[in-house]
Amino acid sequence: MTGQTKKWISWAIKAILVALTFVFIYRRLSNSEGLKHFTDIITQVNRSAAIIVVGVIAALMLLNYLLEAMKWRYLTHKWAPISLWQSIESIFCGLSLAIFTPNRWGEFGGRVMFLPPRRRVHGVFAMAVGTFGQLVVTCVAGSAALLWFVYYFLHINQWVYIAMLTTGIGFIVLMLIFYFNVRWVVFLLNSIPFLKKYHRFFDVMKRYRFNELMHVMGYCVARFATYSFQYYLIMHLLLPEIPMFKILLLTFVFFFIQSVLPTIDIVDIGVRSATADKLFEYVTQQHIAVMAAVALIWFTNLIVPAILGSVFVFKLKFFDNNL
Repeated sequence: MTGQTKKWISWAIKAILVALTFVFIYRRLSNSEGLKHFTDIITQVNRSAAIIVVGVIAALMLLNYLLEAMKWRYLTHKWAPISLWQSIESIFCGLSLAIFTPNRWGEFGGRVMFLPPRRRVHGVFAMAVGTFGQLVVTCVAGSAALLWFVYYFLHINQWVYIAMLTTGIGFIVLMLIFYFNVRWVVFLLNSIPFLKKYHRFFDVMKRYRFNELMHVMGYCVARFATYSFQYYLIMHLLLPEIPMFKILLLTFVFFFIQSVLPTIDIVDIGVRSATADKLFEYVTQQHIAVMAAVALIWFTNLIVPAILGSVFVFKLKFFDNNL
């Protein structure tokens, strides 16, 4: 295959990826009841307050992905050093590809394509460490909040709750143990016969020491706090009567449920809205306001970054032979 042919194929793939991104975004936005609800309900609140809150939420979105870029750069610094700007480019490119792929798998591809070819598979497993860290934070906070939710709202049998409490605490402890002892996960993977030939890639995860995993966890906690605060701001704007601690704890439960539901970014607004509405109906009957709040965060955190990231899709190198 000639260099010119590779160039044309590369550009064709990039154009298709960008086209898919915008087609999926357009189709979803044109049918988004949540955003329509938001534009209707936002006119009923103080205009200045609304502008400030939406502006802060947008700024927090940028902070969120800056933290993710810093985490990604830290995860790759051992074997494929990249600049902070390269990390930012890869993050937003991945967000564009994640928009139409199940369970955000496109995000892995978008990121690792910015790494040298011989380090891309390593990048997948490095990203797995960061993703697992984020999942641990979500599960720990979400499990604790879920135990509060069950006790406060469901009023189940005392012994059933004690069993749930024990299970929840055990789950939290296990998640933390496995994260900070990721080499155990590597050992389990290497013990599977047909996976043994990939041991050198699994060993990428084993290279991270306790202090490095703590560093990564710091980024994960900071990100979790950032997007939790986004939800608090918009919920407080639209539903000021709900106390802060209830908004945050219900939001933690919401994140926890979302983390275990397989979906595609572009279509999961319906799932997100239904989940949030079901949870928040224990504290409010303002269903439209809840769905509007979720729609705004969905648009800000997923749609806007995907649009921005489409620019960086054109920087992907599908036939890069540099090592």
